[in-house]
Amino acid sequence: MQLRFETGLTSTEYVTQEAWRNATLEHCPLHAQGACSFARHGTYERVSPPGTRIPRWYCPQGHCTFSLLADCFAARLTGTLVELEAAVDHVEQSRTLEGAVAELRLEIDLPGALRWTRRRLQAIHAVLTTLKGLMPEPFVHCAPTLASFRQHLAVEWVLIALRARAAVHLSHLPPPLGFRPPLRRGGEHSDTHQHRAGPDPPHVLA
Repeated sequence: MQLRFETGLTSTEYVTQEAWRNATLEHCPLHAQGACSFARHGTYERVSPPGTRIPRWYCPQGHCTFSLLADCFAARLTGTLVELEAAVDHVEQSRTLEGAVAELRLEIDLPGALRWTRRRLQAIHAVLTTLKGLMPEPFVHCAPTLASFRQHLAVEWVLIALRARAAVHLSHLPPPLGFRPPLRRGGEHSDTHQHRAGPDPPHVLA
């Protein structure tokens, strides 16, 4: 299970300060009264930025691992929320997806680059659409685009601001902003309690 690590650090500051060493979970999320053997369970590495490690804990009784993901990082995607937002922003402002991909200079062939870009564009728009449903009052007049949310929030980086503002809804929001598990075939969420540790996919955004 992935949880939010509330921090104002950039990804560079996170790595330089080795901020994962200071991350804490005061009690097991499954056993608030402490009736388990909850303990720290090392870290796992993310590919980007180099040197990033994510702290983990484990509850043997619940057979569940927990990780704390700092606010600067995208969930279940390589890299940071700022990098992701910059790429999607560029696509939103471009006349065509093909033109946007060419300017992003992805170091893969065009069909792969189009799939890479389209997945991220759809993921962000899905997050914003879901957020409008979960928080209709503040975002009722926003279109599900970064440009519309940015104008409404008056911030430079929308996704960073939304992770803090929608903190109580992160378990219900899809990645890369929220921590909702992906859907299995049939529409059920997979890994409802278990967070799978492992390397990120290759970093392809130049």
